[in-house]
Amino acid sequence: MSEAELREAMNRNPHLRKYIENFKRIYLKIPDFLTVLSRELKEIKYPNIIYPIGDPIFIHIFGTPETRTKYIVIEPKLETPEEKFKYRLILDRILELAPYEDTPRSPEEFEEIIIRLFNRCTKVVEEIPEKTFFKKIIGYVDTRVEITPSEREKYLYLLKRDLIGLGTLEPISRDPYLEDIHVIGPKNCHVVHKIFGMLPTNITWEDEVELANYLKNLGERMGRPVSDAHPIVDGALPDGSRINIVYSTDVSPKGPSFTIRKFTDVPISVTQLISWGTFSTEIAAYLWLCLEYGMSIFICGETASGKTTTLNAILPFIKPDSKIFSCEDTPEVKPPHPVWQQLITRERGPEESRVTLFDLLRAALRSRPNYIIVGEIRSVEAAVAFQAMQTGHPVLSTFHAANVRKMIQRLSGEPINVPLTFMDNLNVALFQLAVYQRGKVLRRVVTIEEIEGYYKEVDGVITRGVFQWEPDKDRHVFTGKNNSYILEEKIAKAAGYEDVRDIYNELELRAKILDEMIAHEIFDYYQVRDIIWTFYEKGLEGLPFTI
Repeated sequence: MSEAELREAMNRNPHLRKYIENFKRIYLKIPDFLTVLSRELKEIKYPNIIYPIGDPIFIHIFGTPETRTKYIVIEPKLETPEEKFKYRLILDRILELAPYEDTPRSPEEFEEIIIRLFNRCTKVVEEIPEKTFFKKIIGYVDTRVEITPSEREKYLYLLKRDLIGLGTLEPISRDPYLEDIHVIGPKNCHVVHKIFGMLPTNITWEDEVELANYLKNLGERMGRPVSDAHPIVDGALPDGSRINIVYSTDVSPKGPSFTIRKFTDVPISVTQLISWGTFSTEIAAYLWLCLEYGMSIFICGETASGKTTTLNAILPFIKPDSKIFSCEDTPEVKPPHPVWQQLITRERGPEESRVTLFDLLRAALRSRPNYIIVGEIRSVEAAVAFQAMQTGHPVLSTFHAANVRKMIQRLSGEPINVPLTFMDNLNVALFQLAVYQRGKVLRRVVTIEEIEGYYKEVDGVITRGVFQWEPDKDRHVFTGKNNSYILEEKIAKAAGYEDVRDIYNELELRAKILDEMIAHEIFDYYQVRDIIWTFYEKGLEGLPFTI
């Protein structure tokens, strides 16, 4: 804890000072102030930690033997009827003046307009005499609202939060340590913290009406309006996070509800996932070779197993001069390549104007991409994906299946109906699960299977396991070493090796490069990308370390 940093934060943010003083009065101690959280904090049984997520917002994680650990948002709030009245008055005035302003082209321009209108509507004075405000407001026509300097900062924050940000949810939408947000009715908001797990919050709405209005506004801003006629909506927030709204109390008896799956602006890097134990450097090196040589890969698993996180992490392995074509229902994949065509389905509107994943995949086949990425294959679009593979277009996708047998059953059964004889167009299936081990939830790649193909003699698809996770030792074993169908029969031959077994030396080299990145604590996504792409261009000489 840095006491100097805490004092400085309290000096800048009076609401933080007030919160900590009240907390100290009750609990006779002050929280630890941390600017960065580490995964080791997970071991603390009763945390008492405050961390900043950008002034004026702070998060307090606090639990005791008597109370459940809670996620507490500390932000400026309207505390008195007078403050609430002033804020409403200023907001109304700004909304009256806003139509006469030019349409903002960016959030930054929007913020400038709000500040300009706010200054027109208000007058900063050092002190406002008590019990005079409501008297002054009677007969109010065009006089500016008198506010103090501290009120100015508070009102400006709340205006930006409500008009540009996500309103009530803005503080937790900014927190980089959150994975999911779950709201069931106006008084029940929980978050899934990357370190502390599922936590209740102090975020609430007045009643179901206020929450319903909030969701209506959110739906309209996403371009996916909700109503009693269309109570269930999927969409994407401005930061790319995925949201599912269940609006009507007919459908959700406990009140309007929604779930947000957060996505960070910068994806998690492959070296970070290795350091967390999600998979090994050998697995990453194997995937590196597969993506370099145009193999089609499905990343499979159950809900919340980390499929999309793994998909985004391995995308830098695709050569930098590749054209990437992605098609999704909601934007989740983020290839770092300069030539990336991103397409999103359109589910609303008249039947003839809708655009499905099936339509996007057909369009992809005409655009000559080096890789096609499908956010998630669920239905008949799988048939087009397999057609794309058959015509030489590598495909990456996520898919719901816990093991290779279930994957093949789903692909070959209704409604997908991919013929078993087509299965060898898919080269690799990676299976990742969220596993509960020694009281912790871990995300682990549990197996990687290579698809050899359909054999008439056995009337089935032959697969070959190349990596296996050993739960008792929490390690990954390369069971396919010197026995990999994809490495020897596909990649080594395409690379022109005289002895196909030499491909394993190349895999070891890639693993060493990844090990060195981890040893040098290179975990930033774009740093990792740059090293991989430099290796493609300059070989070992371009690396910032010696192998």
